[in-house]
Amino acid sequence: MIEIRDLHYCYENGTEAIKGADLTVPDGEFLAILGHNGSGKSTLARHLNGLLLPASGEVLVDGLSGRRPEDAWRLRQRVGMVFQNPDNQLIAASVEEDTAFGPENLGLAPELIRRRVDEALAGVGMAEFKDKAVHLLSGGQKQRVAIAGVMAMRPKVLVLDEPTAMLDPRGRREVMAAALRLNRDEGITVVHITHIMEEAALADRVAVMAAGRLAMVGPPREIFHQIKALRDLRLDVPLAAEMAWRLRERGVPLPEGILTSAELAVALCPLY
Repeated sequence: MIEIRDLHYCYENGTEAIKGADLTVPDGEFLAILGHNGSGKSTLARHLNGLLLPASGEVLVDGLSGRRPEDAWRLRQRVGMVFQNPDNQLIAASVEEDTAFGPENLGLAPELIRRRVDEALAGVGMAEFKDKAVHLLSGGQKQRVAIAGVMAMRPKVLVLDEPTAMLDPRGRREVMAAALRLNRDEGITVVHITHIMEEAALADRVAVMAAGRLAMVGPPREIFHQIKALRDLRLDVPLAAEMAWRLRERGVPLPEGILTSAELAVALCPLY
């Protein structure tokens, strides 16, 4: 379980990035964190494995705190992070070698490393590319290898900090499919930082950050129903949710809570 209690963080230039955040993430949840640039969402993410330490307040993962030196190593084993640019995380020549880098640095036995690498690559749909040179991969494939490298170290929590921001639509779909499978099939807790509303709509819960504070937290259907409030925070909503809202404004009797184009089509068909 992740517990964030009255978290405050200030950068050296005086910018107060987090202003009293409180949030609990239970084991096995897929949480999406939304917010415009400068809202504090990436700063919050970097507290989860101790890359940043609170100015005040507390961040605990299964009771471990990055503030305690004796917890730091175990915390970083428990919480794996994948960043926006996969090229910053991929360091080996081949897919297999890169995935093995983390387990090797944990000092694991060769046979265990082999098993973990095979399982991690299978988990993100990259097993058939294990001998391929990393520099020949597409952006989405590189990001999936970055996720596999983290998963081979067996974290309980996977933090994805805008991992699809630099990818084309196909790459985004590949990465999201891998993250959802790890969450739903293997029970990995996923914290997904994103500015893409359609990705957030796939989560169990959405947290919206604004000016360093958690402005809204709830299920996607509840959050994306509050279109005016989201617009006040300079955020969009999934296209299907906005279209349904606009149609309701014009008197079309559509149900609340529509999030996807398929749901919108099902709701519209009986009317026409």
